[in-house]
Amino acid sequence: MSPLPSFETTTSAPAGAEATGRLVGTGPVALGREGGVSEELARRRGFCATVGERLVLADGERSEILLGAGDPGRFGTFEARRAAAVFARALAGESECVLDLRGVPAPPARDLVQAVVEGVAGASYRFEHYRSARREEPSRRVHVLVDEADLAGAEEGLARGLAVAEAVTFARDVSNRAPGDLTPTDLAEAARHLAASGGVRIEVFDEERIAAERLGGLLGVARGSAEPPRLVKMTYEPDDGVALRGADGRVPTVALVGKGITFDSGGLSLKPPTSMIGMKHDMSGAAAVLATAAACRALGVGVRVVAIAPVTENMPGGRAIKPGDVLTIRNGKTIEVLNTDAEGRLVLSDGLVLATEEEPDAIVDVATLTGACVVALGGEVAGVMGNDSVVLGALEEAARRAGEPVWRLPLPSSYRRHLDSDIADLKNVGKEREAGALVAGLVLEEFVAGRPWAHLDIAGPAHVDEARYELQKGATAFGVRTLLEFVGSFEPGGAAGPRSADHLGVG
Repeated sequence: MSPLPSFETTTSAPAGAEATGRLVGTGPVALGREGGVSEELARRRGFCATVGERLVLADGERSEILLGAGDPGRFGTFEARRAAAVFARALAGESECVLDLRGVPAPPARDLVQAVVEGVAGASYRFEHYRSARREEPSRRVHVLVDEADLAGAEEGLARGLAVAEAVTFARDVSNRAPGDLTPTDLAEAARHLAASGGVRIEVFDEERIAAERLGGLLGVARGSAEPPRLVKMTYEPDDGVALRGADGRVPTVALVGKGITFDSGGLSLKPPTSMIGMKHDMSGAAAVLATAAACRALGVGVRVVAIAPVTENMPGGRAIKPGDVLTIRNGKTIEVLNTDAEGRLVLSDGLVLATEEEPDAIVDVATLTGACVVALGGEVAGVMGNDSVVLGALEEAARRAGEPVWRLPLPSSYRRHLDSDIADLKNVGKEREAGALVAGLVLEEFVAGRPWAHLDIAGPAHVDEARYELQKGATAFGVRTLLEFVGSFEPGGAAGPRSADHLGVG
């Protein structure tokens, strides 16, 4: 796994620190509790302290980095994460640095330190696996400076931040690997190592087991590839879920399902050459759910978490499924395949049926599912839709805390007619150039058996073409932080609300 910086929480800065970062708010706000430059000097140099802004003041031996925190009254973990990422990007060869958080009244020290660790770790990420001459990065140690009264909370936040950062790094690493170097077998093997390090149980279905389990969608998509498919199932059982047990004594379960297409050529509905670039990231959903499940023990998650990742390539080999073929999913429903490039919903259908058999209190699937969602929301915002407003609301709140923007989309039941097939239970695509992301969601809804369910379409933010804040060019691991927030705060038993489409008066 790509190395992380080392961190420590402390109440006194080391004497040899080469760089010190300080949070600065807009308006008449002090620039540091001690040793800071004057506000007047900073303003003269054009520093306005907006979020994401920085000012580096160096004397040849040491540097002071002023980090914009925006309006102090609105400062929270989102702003802290971004400021910390800006701090990491401002560092050059410094090996010992300090991030001064003393005197910051909110958020609580645990949440504040967790956010800054995530920000520094994310911005420091480098994927050097294939370079013949790897860039030399300093072995950096970050001292997080806090008030004495906040030390215990800060230490907890540091541990949590590192656990999240490790999960994010795993998901980035596997998604950034070349598609010829990350076959379904390779991803399953990486998941085995991850499960062992996270203390969770793992089961890997080979092709024979997949056939025996009647996973017709996964088998169908895999037919065009010389690489055999895999299905990875990772299960986290909490050490102490007593507080969350229901009246029946059962620990609640959250099922996570992730799309794992290690390379998507489109199959016989072949993509144009330029559209294949970046299709190694089509397994980002699988990476996200596996990384989430493996991090649960380190974070003390109190619910049972089951992550299911159907994994295959989508290739146009001689045995590939053809437009017009019909596949039978595990629950017996049949899908007429009219576009082999709409394959994610086929493998996810089997994964969702397996998820329902765990009798979960909630299901969340994560997938780079549709270009239509990118058209609607761009490259920074994920679409979220589902059948239960309570679960959707909890997922949206988790995404807000995680700093991963999502936008709720409707699932109009009237659009179900777009999927009517002449020969099967449904088609895998709807009307051309119409409601593509929503219709894909409606396909998935057919396989959740009425369980509370939310779908996260991360086709836009799963990878980026340029670095910004805590993101480096390439895979982003979008969804990992959101899912960890979701399972970490999950409370079962809320009454199901209406379908999201009902809020629009449709369906």
